[in-house]
Amino acid sequence: MSNERTVDAVIVGAGLAGLYQLYRLRELGLTTRVFETGDGVGGTWYWNRYPGARCDVESLSYSYSFSPELEQEWQWTERYPSQPEILSYIEHVADRFDLRSGITFRTRVVSAVFDEATSRWRVDTDTGESVDAQYLIMATGCLSRAKDIDIPGIADFQGATYHTSRWPREGVDFTGKRVAVIGTGSSGVQSIPVIAEQAAELTVFQRTPAYSLAARNRPLEQSEIDEMKADYRNWREAQRTSGFGVPVELATQSAHEVSEAERNAKYEAGWREGTLVSILAGYTDTLTDAAANETAAEFVRQKIRERVQDPEVAETLCPSTYPFGTKRPCLDTGYYETFNLPHVSLVDLRRTPLIEVTPAGVRTSEHEYGFDVIVFATGFDAMTGALDSIDIRGRDGVLLREKWAQGPRTYLGLAVAGFPNLFTITGPSSPSVLSNMIVSIEQHVDWITDCIVSLRERSIAAIEATTEAEDQWIAHVEEVGNTTLYPTAESWYMGSNVPGKPRVFLAYIGGVGFYREQCDAIAADGYRGFRLHEALATT
Repeated sequence: MSNERTVDAVIVGAGLAGLYQLYRLRELGLTTRVFETGDGVGGTWYWNRYPGARCDVESLSYSYSFSPELEQEWQWTERYPSQPEILSYIEHVADRFDLRSGITFRTRVVSAVFDEATSRWRVDTDTGESVDAQYLIMATGCLSRAKDIDIPGIADFQGATYHTSRWPREGVDFTGKRVAVIGTGSSGVQSIPVIAEQAAELTVFQRTPAYSLAARNRPLEQSEIDEMKADYRNWREAQRTSGFGVPVELATQSAHEVSEAERNAKYEAGWREGTLVSILAGYTDTLTDAAANETAAEFVRQKIRERVQDPEVAETLCPSTYPFGTKRPCLDTGYYETFNLPHVSLVDLRRTPLIEVTPAGVRTSEHEYGFDVIVFATGFDAMTGALDSIDIRGRDGVLLREKWAQGPRTYLGLAVAGFPNLFTITGPSSPSVLSNMIVSIEQHVDWITDCIVSLRERSIAAIEATTEAEDQWIAHVEEVGNTTLYPTAESWYMGSNVPGKPRVFLAYIGGVGFYREQCDAIAADGYRGFRLHEALATT
């Protein structure tokens, strides 16, 4: 394992982004250190081992495109891959390309300070090691830091507690247990049906219901695998130029231009497809016009009512306070049907707020419930949480989290003014979480790698986004975001799930293909919007 103290680059994180970045820099012959908090590769898919954890992008699309040989040799088994299968894939990639030797595991980066005299970064870890690097590349992930749980009394609970984002590797046996699940976002929607299969009693505490579509997951047919492998190059190109990194037929009509019967027929076809974008992408104005959106939202709500036997429970599970798609929609396997089981109950925290965790269970404004186990599916401090948790200091000792006190500011989601040679893979204000993440990861890593090649060819010591370019990009991100319905919802897309976090749109909705064009044009124009600092003279 590498233990060099002076390197060309430090990469923070050994998930899909960190591994590919390591691969690309090794291709260039650059010395690189990767620091990873966990004791294995995988990032999100290493930590999120909760029951039912599964990707909501189809496996044949949620995979690296950089190696045609890898594409051909790996065999996915399900339409939507489970966490164990994704982790096996990532481990295979790490072994196939001998990437583990460049990673220092069980090590957390605690600070990184830019030295203006040398144009280099000093990176310190919790093991006491310091590394000097020219480039600092943050591959820390968009959904990697769990949101702090702000419920009183947790320490007093006498049973077991678990968080979906830090699930025990050995798993949890719920057999015969009285279980509470707090939270009904993606991890709650995925884990609740599986937990219900074991638990003697399961009580779900819901504050805001999710829009969830039936995933229609199934084993893959060998014929469809072979067909994709035969056409992978064309499919990858379509991914790169699409809106979400998932090729779909572009809508050509407003939802208002067709009859209710025609709309519902299109929505029904999308429902049967079982994808996140099948209904969202049905009409041109689903995400921009409230009335158009309501036609899709009501269609999904009606599907919920059809799946849940108790009308009152069904209505409680129907979202009504935000437009469809403006909080991350979910894909589920049997989620709503779980509430038809006699040992499963639902508590609406909008009606009866959660007051505290007690030694014996959970108390709401109306009742105290007894439990043996509490599962917190309470989500993440998205996009900025992992970066804010590290003391990153740029020019004049400015702390990144202080610069971002009113919301994150980046240029392209790749760089930050005042922080030379710092790159953020799928950082705030890039398509990231509004796309197929692996498509956006590869695009960012390739752009960063090409940038480093250009800098070294011209003996440029440092590259730094200008404040003007950063301001213009943030204004563009906000302007585009405000043409949609996303800002009308209280969601982690807006930072609204974390108390005290600035409310800004954290991602870029302009589309993966258009965004790629902008990044490429900026690079081709001599890295427009960046300031390049020549190497210091040596004596």
